[in-house]
Order: sequence, then structure tokens, then C-alpha cells
Amino acid sequence: MEEHNQIAGYLDELRRSERLTLGTSAAGSQSHLASFENRSAFNYQRDRNVSSGSASNVHTCSLQTVRNASNDPLKYLSKYFNIKPEESRLTQVEALGAEVARLEGAVRNLSEREESLLASFDPPRFIVEHYWDRFMAKVGVRLNSVEIPYPEYIFEYVSAGGNSSQVARIILDTETIDHLVFFLAEKIRFKRSAAGQRALMTARLRSEIKQRDNFTCQGCGVSVMVEPHLLLEVDHIIPVSRGGLSVRENLQTLCWRCNRTKSNRLPA
Repeated sequence: MEEHNQIAGYLDELRRSERLTLGTSAAGSQSHLASFENRSAFNYQRDRNVSSGSASNVHTCSLQTVRNASNDPLKYLSKYFNIKPEESRLTQVEALGAEVARLEGAVRNLSEREESLLASFDPPRFIVEHYWDRFMAKVGVRLNSVEIPYPEYIFEYVSAGGNSSQVARIILDTETIDHLVFFLAEKIRFKRSAAGQRALMTARLRSEIKQRDNFTCQGCGVSVMVEPHLLLEVDHIIPVSRGGLSVRENLQTLCWRCNRTKSNRLPA
């Protein structure tokens, strides 16, 4: 239970991370400098759609652009939210992917732990249905109903009169981030950049590193064989902020405690 509550606190830290952002749209960034008033004589007939283009993750655009973004989301995400095929951007996208993967792993881990706790307590059904929160508070477990704050980018069209609106949404979950990594890397390879030839930090690579390390923390030596609910993460030995690359030789498996303690320090 203590371990469960500590991981819940760790999850809160991850959710507050400033690294869960990427690009922004310049459209609407100065909308606060003007006022807008709908003076249509027929404004009373229906509620009007209002553009939310002043938000940095929303790009107000034509209807055709919204439809194009739906059909080719990565191309339009890169073009309109300043996520250019550059080495620095690729590094940022990979770092975002690592942060999202840590969040997803922590959420899954908490869910598994709560299921295990429930099975070990085996409370009567009426308690589960009617007094679950009070019961778990007595037990001392901090329950979590956590939604992962995936970065979301929106292409939005609103007609001049506000009568119609269409939206294309791109949510940067692990699958989308992995595709974005490959999309940017292909562009960089086309430019014959050396960095474009490196290994790419994806969910598949993180899984391979954990398997290579036998699902064992390379810091403290604890493994899933000893602790089945162990939360493992993949860490850059030389941090990306210090010039480390996402290559297998620079990646290692750490438990969440060792990874949090290591932070962005260089190895001794």
C-alpha cells in the first residue's frame, strides 16, 4: 500500500511536467488585442459557434485545411504548429514520447496494484458498490482516477456567421508520437543529416531495452521476478540534455525510484 501511494505521488509529478508540450500555432495569438461583437439582426435565432483560435494548440483555418488535416495529420501538424523536421525538434518529440510512456506505465501500474489490493482484501460486494471510497480511505490506499494529459492539437473551422463548425483533432498518444518520430526522421534523412541515422526512441525500442536488461533495474538490481508490480522505465545513460542520443548503447532500464533519483545527471 505504501508503494502504491508513492507511485500515485510520482504520477502526479509526471502529470505536472512542463515537457508535455511541443509546438504552438501563431493563429489567433493576438486576438486579445481586439474586441468582437456579433451584431447580426438574426443572432437570436440560434446559438453561434465561436472560434477558440486564441489557444496556442488551436489553429483556425479554412474548411479545406481542416479536411486535409484529417487526411494527412502529421504533415499538417508539422506545418501549422511549427514542428519542423529538425534535429532539435526530433529530440523534443522523442522526449515527449518518453514522458508519455512514463505516464502510461505509471497509470497501468497503479491499476494493476489496485486490482491486486482488491483481490487480497476481497470486501463484500455491498461495500464495493456503496462504500468503496470510505473503505479504501480506512485501508490507507490513495485511489486514483487519472486521465493522461495527452497533448492535443486542433484544426478548427468556424463559418463567418458562426452557423457551422468543423474540427480535426490530433492527440499525441504513444502511437501518434511514434509515427511523428518516423515522419520527422524521414525528412531529416532526406536532408542527409547524421542525426537522422540514429536509433529512434519509440515504444518498440523501449520494450526491446527492457527485454535486453531482463526487466531488471540497472541501478538497484531489483527485477520483476522479485517484485511483479515493479514499475520499470527506460533511461538515457547520458541525458539528452547533455548530448546523449537515443541509441541502444546509451539506454538502460531503471526502476521508477532510480530514474527519479538520477534525473539528468551524468553517470559517475
